[in-house]
Amino acid sequence: MFDVSFDKLVPEYVKRFEPYIPSKPDLELMKLYGCDLLYRLNNNENPFGPPPAAQEILRRFNPPRAAIYPSGDSYYLRHKLASKHGLDPEQFLIGNGANEVIAFVIKAFCQEGDNIVTADKTFSVYEWVAQFSGFEARLVPLKDFAFDKQGMLDQINERTKILFVCNPNNPTGTYWDEIKLRRFLNVIANRQIVVLDEAYFEFVEQADYPDGIKLLHEYPNLVVFRTFSKMYGLAGLRIGYLVGNLEVVDVIRRTCVVYSVNIVGQEAALLALDDEGHIQRTRNLVRAEKAYLKQELERLGLEIQIGEGCYIMVKLPMSDTLAYRKLMGHGVMVRSMTGFRYPNWIRVSINTHEAMEAFVDALSKILS
Repeated sequence: MFDVSFDKLVPEYVKRFEPYIPSKPDLELMKLYGCDLLYRLNNNENPFGPPPAAQEILRRFNPPRAAIYPSGDSYYLRHKLASKHGLDPEQFLIGNGANEVIAFVIKAFCQEGDNIVTADKTFSVYEWVAQFSGFEARLVPLKDFAFDKQGMLDQINERTKILFVCNPNNPTGTYWDEIKLRRFLNVIANRQIVVLDEAYFEFVEQADYPDGIKLLHEYPNLVVFRTFSKMYGLAGLRIGYLVGNLEVVDVIRRTCVVYSVNIVGQEAALLALDDEGHIQRTRNLVRAEKAYLKQELERLGLEIQIGEGCYIMVKLPMSDTLAYRKLMGHGVMVRSMTGFRYPNWIRVSINTHEAMEAFVDALSKILS
């Protein structure tokens, strides 16, 4: 008999890593919690869906085209992005969601013994990808819900390769203004790669918020992430991208998986970029519903954290996992924050007014 134990084949860092278990599909959750309607307020999705032109791409897709490989490097989408930003198409890499482009960068620059630096309460995939790739993730506590610039600088050593800054931060909505970002980049002085994750870029309306792409010509070590999942409502098609200076992107391209972005996603993203009206409609909704939630949650006497982005945080007088289950019984799905190291907090995605009213009503009931 063969020994069926593969334990000796598994690296120690993989053994230590806990797998992420996604939630069940909506229909299964509705059966589990006995609800006929489910408001999805857990994943920061756009309630308007994709822009109209992108929706038309989905309606008109010719099924036989599914047998044809897509552009391996998202050729037309890269050229469209380059034209929009006045850059070279070779400065862009498109990936299967932001998770993939995070992996591209870490694999390109890190080797055994290296580390990355980021915050302890931010988008967790930076930490996950580093750890399951065998690299150390140095996590700096947030300061007043925001990335701590000096704390991150203090964690740098001779094996630090990349610093990840989520701007605005998910889940707190705080951001570094242009002055703070420039000071940080000036101290780094090209010694490490700095990744600026701007997944929620299109939601920010503050005048002092920096456009990372416009800083690339001054900071050759800067890499900017953006996505079509949030503002453009294409989360189900999985399209994210990075942009940087040619020398840096040429290195990252060597770890890039070709053909990972499907043909429908590429074409929908191409048309979504032109729809400024969609962005303004979404911003108007987010602005109005944040104000509504602030008023209602303060009326309930709850601590809240409202920043930029299409989400808010709420601190509850009970376990966040218990609150999740109780809210699900009312057909409202939120994100429990223990996984973000924020026990007893929940994150709520901004949605239609109907959904926000349903959340407030359900929350009032479980609190009483």
